[in-house]
Amino acid sequence: MTAVAGVILAAGEGQRLRPLTEQVPKALCPVGNVALLDRALARLAALGLAGPESVAVNAAYLADQVVRHVGDRAHLSVEPDGPVGTSGGVGRLRDWIDGRGALVGNADAYLADPARDPGKDIAALLDGWSGETVRMLTKPNLPGTTGGFSGRRFTGFSLLPWRHVRGLTGEHDNLVRTVWRPAEAEGALELIDYPGLYIDTGTPADYLRANLHAANGATLADPTATVTGAVTGSVIGAGAEVHGDVTRCVVWPGARVEAGESLTDAVRAPGGLTVRI
Repeated sequence: MTAVAGVILAAGEGQRLRPLTEQVPKALCPVGNVALLDRALARLAALGLAGPESVAVNAAYLADQVVRHVGDRAHLSVEPDGPVGTSGGVGRLRDWIDGRGALVGNADAYLADPARDPGKDIAALLDGWSGETVRMLTKPNLPGTTGGFSGRRFTGFSLLPWRHVRGLTGEHDNLVRTVWRPAEAEGALELIDYPGLYIDTGTPADYLRANLHAANGATLADPTATVTGAVTGSVIGAGAEVHGDVTRCVVWPGARVEAGESLTDAVRAPGGLTVRI
């Protein structure tokens, strides 16, 4: 089998998630009380890809937070002058990848496939891979939408052969232009079906939707949270205090909902920051 390295792209600012991402980089936003980045790392670990020899994470926006969070769990590539795009991020890891294929995932992708072994639901990208084609995890386009690749949309992970990676530079660019479209043009793009749920958590509404899905219709509260109010179908983070009423909400670690407050379809972050959906 062709050797493969895992790469999680975590450099983005998450502008559509502002003002939440003014405090925390998008990759560290919690979904179901687990940072999106940790979900991605666990998915790679389930495939046997773990540790700084096998997995890399890039960082740019609020990079210090990402670096501290990752620690020695992965090789770190910091982009000090700001994000350089998906292609530039992989290109700056070219020497580290060093002849291997690259299984590249977006940190902000929420994937959930209960029909498959948890954590191994992206294994189809590797099954029977020749090491020469580009593979992309996809789902059919949403009704009323066009574009994508042969009527399908990207769902967070792709597999790149070394022959494509070795030509990438660290300049700002995206994988659509440098890898995916060229592979499609030469008939070397394989679209792998992802039968589970995929949510791009880039907007507050989709971020909330991913959290509520992770809670599975119930309330998911960290054991260290203090809850004295009425909570329905919400996610409550570590050390949070909920003394008011919340319905279909996410309360971030360390955040507080005061007695007498009533929140519905909202995200509450520390300092009283509230994003209503």
